[in-house]
Amino acid sequence: MYLIILLCAGPLFALAALFSRSAKAAALTAGAYAAAHALLCALVYFNGGVVSGYFEADAVNRVFLLILSAVFAGVSVYNYDFSVKSKFDSHKLANYTAVLLLFVSAMTAVLLSSNLGLMWVFIEATTLAGAFLIYFNGTKHALEAVWKYIFICSIGIAFAFAGIIFLSASQPGEEKTLMISAIHAHAGELDKLWLKIAFVLMIVGFGTKAGLAPVHAWLPDAHSEAPSPVSAMLSATLLNSAMLAIIRVYGIMEHAGMEKFASQFLMLMGILSVFVAAVYIMRVGNYKRLLAYSSIENMGIIAAGVSLGQAAMPAVLLQAGGHSLAKAAFFLTSGNILRRYGVKEISGVTGILKKDPVTGRLWIMAFVMISAMPPSPLFFSELAILGRMFASGMWVQAAIIMILLTVIIYGMASVVFKMAFGEPGANAVDERFSMMRYIPQAVFLTALVFGGFLLLAGGLWKVKI
Repeated sequence: MYLIILLCAGPLFALAALFSRSAKAAALTAGAYAAAHALLCALVYFNGGVVSGYFEADAVNRVFLLILSAVFAGVSVYNYDFSVKSKFDSHKLANYTAVLLLFVSAMTAVLLSSNLGLMWVFIEATTLAGAFLIYFNGTKHALEAVWKYIFICSIGIAFAFAGIIFLSASQPGEEKTLMISAIHAHAGELDKLWLKIAFVLMIVGFGTKAGLAPVHAWLPDAHSEAPSPVSAMLSATLLNSAMLAIIRVYGIMEHAGMEKFASQFLMLMGILSVFVAAVYIMRVGNYKRLLAYSSIENMGIIAAGVSLGQAAMPAVLLQAGGHSLAKAAFFLTSGNILRRYGVKEISGVTGILKKDPVTGRLWIMAFVMISAMPPSPLFFSELAILGRMFASGMWVQAAIIMILLTVIIYGMASVVFKMAFGEPGANAVDERFSMMRYIPQAVFLTALVFGGFLLLAGGLWKVKI
């Protein structure tokens, strides 16, 4: 029952937002949906649920569902001030809010789908909704970003669709199914050649939406040009939704006894993603693009974790949750910086701590959390993933990731501290921000610190070798 209400609530609230007569009413509608979404997700988490076998809450997607709900709740608070003080008219903001709610609703459906075909449909729905949100500002660069997003993601989703067809072809007999549980039950009967082709196509396809290299090219532009609340949702929730699809596909390979092939391919994409992030972070000139490449890095780490099998799944979920909260805080704080300084170029921002001490502290703290420095939960999840790699004999791969992570931390630190310290430039304005522009990030970062100390105190970080 709760599952049905959760799936239906989004379109209803989106319809209400569409007919809002003011920016304030639209933003309040988004906040009401966020509250309802959080309540319903909590009920689904504790009570579970199945809808005709097509939607189901299990141990893995419940965690991703809570992450989505928590991030959206914080973003909706920030989004209220963003909408009310926006330069755009109420009609455009009503459309923006309605599409944002449909975007969240589509991601919710992706997470709960227990049918690969249905999951593909809702991932495509996120592409359509995301395109409108990325183009919200209507600039030349936003137009370029949205066309790149549509073009690359459409090609990626076409690869995933082809992979689903090959998966169907790998099944013996006349009756085919895309139900994940049914495929698991008969995975041993699947044709190995067709299954390998299906796996590669689906990983490349869903990996495009997850931001994995080498099919990541849409991500930096989209994250950079989208409004900050949308950037936070893209990085902290959309990438997770696509990553869950990858986890589902990898699970099929495990049940078919082909985890070695799947692990090698996914590990390669994971390491390549971290490498690409390291290269571009050292030369990026836009701080929102910097955060986007950090997202590629974290998706690469998660992909490497998934490739290690079920033993690494707790670390994968911890990495996903920690990254989502830290990156949402980072992107929302970047929105404060953009409004304060009016530029996205790193060279145009200095002295944040002097001009806006709260934003400056949030900026530095978000960097500490995303860099996996203790007490960040990411420290423990990355330690567990690397420890599992060493235990599995992947010494070279683990060493490469560690070196690349060191480069990434250095690159990000040089930018973050350069922006935080020094004297503010003449372009910085003296506007007094609402607390709504600070509270979500403060809550996210506090939760991460508290969670890190809990992990440390409970000894849950220890790697079992």
